[in-house]
Amino acid sequence: MKPSVMDDQSNAADSDENTPLLDREQTASLVSNSRLFLAVFAVVLGNFSFGYSLVYASPVQAHLQKSDDPRLQMDSTQYALFGSIYSLGAAAGGLFAMLLNDVIGRKMSIMTSGMPSAVGYMLMGGATDRWMLYVGRFLTGIAGGMTAASIPVYISEISHPAIRGAMGSCPQITAVCGALALYALGTCLTWRWLAVVGGFPAVVMVVLVALMPCSPRRLLSLGREKEAEVALRWLRGKNYHVHTELRAVQYSINMQGRVTWKELATPTYYRPILISVVMRFMQQMTGITPTLVYLQYILSTSNVALNSGYAAVIVGVVRLLSVTIAASLMDRAGRKVLLYTSSMLMILSSLTLTMYSHVNGCTIPPTPLNLTHYTQPIYDSLGTPPEHSLVPLFLIIVFIFGYAMGWGPITWLLMAEVLPLVARGVASGLCVAVSWLTAFAVTHAFMFLAETYSLYVPYLCFTVVGVFCLLFTAVCVPETRGRSLEEIENFFRTGRTFTISS
Repeated sequence: MKPSVMDDQSNAADSDENTPLLDREQTASLVSNSRLFLAVFAVVLGNFSFGYSLVYASPVQAHLQKSDDPRLQMDSTQYALFGSIYSLGAAAGGLFAMLLNDVIGRKMSIMTSGMPSAVGYMLMGGATDRWMLYVGRFLTGIAGGMTAASIPVYISEISHPAIRGAMGSCPQITAVCGALALYALGTCLTWRWLAVVGGFPAVVMVVLVALMPCSPRRLLSLGREKEAEVALRWLRGKNYHVHTELRAVQYSINMQGRVTWKELATPTYYRPILISVVMRFMQQMTGITPTLVYLQYILSTSNVALNSGYAAVIVGVVRLLSVTIAASLMDRAGRKVLLYTSSMLMILSSLTLTMYSHVNGCTIPPTPLNLTHYTQPIYDSLGTPPEHSLVPLFLIIVFIFGYAMGWGPITWLLMAEVLPLVARGVASGLCVAVSWLTAFAVTHAFMFLAETYSLYVPYLCFTVVGVFCLLFTAVCVPETRGRSLEEIENFFRTGRTFTISS
């Protein structure tokens, strides 16, 4: 950084939060991002597979319910386990990534996730018994948890601060693309062929990621300066002055060293870790996972006046549109503005769904059910079936649109931005594990509440969670737009400023 800029920083005292560590207007103009885009594309194929596998249970419900093979046929309890066991696998994958991220690095962790994904799809595609379906779905969950813990961190560490927000949205966008592809293919393929198709993105990802560089930040932390310089120059282009950025990264590494349990009790470490963990917990408590996993069941039960398969495709298209908009606004409007907007949309839509479902929704009878009863309308006291309507579909679209505008992509991005470098690998795995254990509990609870009390009860719970999301954003979440990772770490280190003055 130029001496005049350093002098300005030293005279600005506590109010100098608007001065960046790097001269971004100068350096950003010299960056060539074409290779960075290629590296991001390679790794987010893992997120495509993750999004595909997450919602795999939605369109295959009818196929498994009506299977002629009694070894594969599922009742409601078995289907609920099939739908939710993915979250347990994802939690295990997140914990596994805690070790791999710091032992073998982010790149190798991402490549390793391709193995359980491919094996899982092979088991489901060739299943001759229910246990093969369960194990296959659990393995694809492990792969999803590993990619969720590794890919956002890798992207944040290779991206230039000027476009890190947009790049940080790519995992969520490609996960949504994967879900949309599954919904669309589910209208024309059987569950076996859906599994076969699902294995291809993971294989392609492994091949492409093998050709990409390791994270320069990771290489510097290992003392491999020359390799870090080569990797950063490959990512930024030949005209970019890599030494300025490398010095900033090295400064951050030198400031931290090896963290101890005593240091973890200081605000420098526990605040960003706690913020990340709580955000991942609340992200799942909004109800997004059961909404996506049981989407066609929800649409059928809500008497939507449209085939549930095609309605799911519409929801997938809107979800893709919303995360694309969020990506374009991430570095313009800021993280907190989008989180506020996201929370408000989720609150309004889930509250309206609560009232609509309470007045017009089907009431689940107390007798035991199997899946054949889910789409049968329950008659009111006058013997008149509930009218079909597009209102529930519209409200679900608004809910998912709101989630995908903020609490979907920004939670992933902030996790990668605020976690301290020295604990980033372990802490990211912890966040993913908490997230998916919560998802498993919420997914199971959703089916129980929907069968016992009807859909308005889980919707009411999601409304309350949305209010807490709004409050948490206002009180606890820092605005990281336009800040380097080193400046964000300095904010938690000092508790008052993003600026690094020495």
